[in-house]
Amino acid sequence: MAKTANLYARIEPEVKEQAEEILEALGISTSSAISMYYKQIILHRGIPFDVKIPVARPLDASKLTEEQLDAELQKGLDDITAGRTKPAKEAFAEIRRDYDPAT
Repeated sequence: MAKTANLYARIEPEVKEQAEEILEALGISTSSAISMYYKQIILHRGIPFDVKIPVARPLDASKLTEEQLDAELQKGLDDITAGRTKPAKEAFAEIRRDYDPAT
């Protein structure tokens, strides 16, 4: 039997729940996923993905000219017309992920 070591980490319940739902759908246990992550750290000799602040910044509508605001609103209307929509919960989760430094 292989030796094992325990790992204790504190994580936001929401993050844990969302990740575990994805792992379950993939048929991967949390322990296996963490083990894979650690093996990738070893393989890459560091974190196996870029850790950086996103280039994208939230749009500040107060700094747009009338023409720019009209263009942004038109993009939104075009997306709706073309069916490129998503539930509000999903959209806000993406916004938090992309722009909230605490997540």
